[in-house]
Order: sequence, then C-alpha cells, then structure tokens
Amino acid sequence: MDLKQVAGERAVEYVKDGMVVGLGTGSTVYFTIKRLGMMVAEGFEIIGIPTSIHTEKIAKESGIRLTTLEEHPEIDVTIDGADEVDPNLNLIKGMGGALLREKIVASATKMEVIVVDPSKMVDILGTKSPLPVEVASFGWKNCQNELKKLGCEAKLRLKEGAPYLSDNNNYIVDCSFEKIGNPENLESEINNIPGVMENGLFLGIADIVIIGTEDGGKLFSKPL
Repeated sequence: MDLKQVAGERAVEYVKDGMVVGLGTGSTVYFTIKRLGMMVAEGFEIIGIPTSIHTEKIAKESGIRLTTLEEHPEIDVTIDGADEVDPNLNLIKGMGGALLREKIVASATKMEVIVVDPSKMVDILGTKSPLPVEVASFGWKNCQNELKKLGCEAKLRLKEGAPYLSDNNNYIVDCSFEKIGNPENLESEINNIPGVMENGLFLGIADIVIIGTEDGGKLFSKPL
C-alpha cells in the first residue's frame, strides 16, 4: 500500500462541488490531483489554482479547469504536501522548489489541508529536512552569508551543476540546522535579510494534516 496515495486521495473529502481549490506540489499531492481529475471526468466541478508549473501540467492532463489568484483571490481549500510536520502542525516546505507560490496560495486559502506519509512527522522542525529559503539571484551570496550567521549550514541548491531556478526564476538556499527550537523567531530573522523572497517555515498555516497509514489515514486538526 502506498501511504502517500492513501493520504493524497483521502484529502479529496474536503473538496466540494463548485469550490476553488489550491493544488499543491509534490509526490503526495499528485495522487490528490489525479483523484480530482477522475471526479471531474464524472461531472464534478471545481476550479484549480496550481502552486507550480509542474502541478499546472499535471492538473491540465487530469482535465481540471484552472484559474489564477487575480481572477479568484479567495480559495476555498488548498491541498498541499510538506517536508516536515511537528506536533503543533507547523511545517517545513519547499524541497520541491515551490515554496514562494505555495505560501502565497496558502495565505489566500480558507482551509489548508496537508497530506504526508509518516516519515514527514518530527518532534522538532529541522531535524530531518533542511529549510529552503528562496532568494533573489542578485546578491545571493550575501543572503547565504547572512543565513549562515543564524547557525546553519547554507548551501545553494544546484541542478546539473548550475543554480536551481524556482518557477519565479529565483535561487534557493537550503539551510541545515540541527534543530529549529524557536521557528517563529527564525522566520522573522530570515525574512529580515535583504534579498530573501520567502522561507519554507509554514507556521500556523495548516488547518488539517492527513497522515497516510495502512488503515486509511490519521487526521490532525490545528491546535486550539
């Protein structure tokens, strides 16, 4: 049993006919999009807003009608993945390179549903995944040096020997911490660095987290 598929497909329970749906990025959300495509083929009506060029391609192939935030500035539900989830449902996202668009879409969303397999659950953020930070290509080295001062190993993400480019043509610096004890403070410090476009800390954003399990998945709601 593919636990990513279990989580991804269960998330469609939160999508109702006629909704505007944020379509996240990653291998788990792939199963959500494919399931939604099957529902659309049977007469279900939704409009999707993709968080990446890759997701846009999958959604179009699945027959899902797409729109933009300019046309629909309020999203009913977004289904997205995560690289880490802590007990308070705080997240690290962005290893797929779409963190800037993902955070913009999340900020316009009434309900954010996160789908993961059990390997993404952690006690403290930063213990498994590096923290991606999207930076302007101009002066990126300065950003990297400032990020290192925050106590991490900061590496420019490469693809085939050249800097990896996000969908917005920015660079990504992956920051490896032993752990992130105070994510709220770290988020503020990172965002104050000139040239930083967005960071992969998604704090207080997830309303529901679905973890794929052998028995159909576990659901966790945002702490009160």
